[in-house]
Amino acid sequence: MVIRNKADKKKSQTGQLRIVAGNWRSRLLEIADVPGLRPTSERIRETLFNWLSPVIHGASCLDLCAGTGALGLEALSRGASRVVFVERSSAATRVLQANIASLSAAGADVLNTGAKEYLSGTRVEAFDIVFIDPPFAADLQHELCRLLAEQQWLADDARVYVELDRDQPDLRLPENWQEIKNKTAGKVRYVLAKNYARGES
Repeated sequence: MVIRNKADKKKSQTGQLRIVAGNWRSRLLEIADVPGLRPTSERIRETLFNWLSPVIHGASCLDLCAGTGALGLEALSRGASRVVFVERSSAATRVLQANIASLSAAGADVLNTGAKEYLSGTRVEAFDIVFIDPPFAADLQHELCRLLAEQQWLADDARVYVELDRDQPDLRLPENWQEIKNKTAGKVRYVLAKNYARGES
């Protein structure tokens, strides 16, 4: 969830999120009126999904701290088979559910709970791609990565995407994870890591 730059404001109307590409390309969706709730910019999403293009089709995804659902909805638009959206805010959850309904999106599940609570519970499946984009002030990125690894939420060779404030400390990756992409846009640093099967690196 990041503040849009001027270029992104020209592309999306106020209070709306635009899907960049895929089956729902250019569709505009509502953004909940929740303080601090900001979608990942179109510029960053374009770069991220270029990185993920070899693995997105048919992928099972987890969108933690989903907020507007920008990352998970973009994933579904581009061919992911399933996305679990985890969002603590009830207001944001209701708008996300309405947006999913407006798209007639299959394979989307929305859970109104905290990311740490979800990951600390019983694992129900292993995900191919996980998006981590909490409010930067919450500083949850390291803890969520740790829980993903310890609770074995990741499939072999899964990708984990993390957004951070550019001034936050470098991301501490769990064992068997390797950073494969790292880029900065404005005040946002975004990282893509890969979870290798044990014995690989």
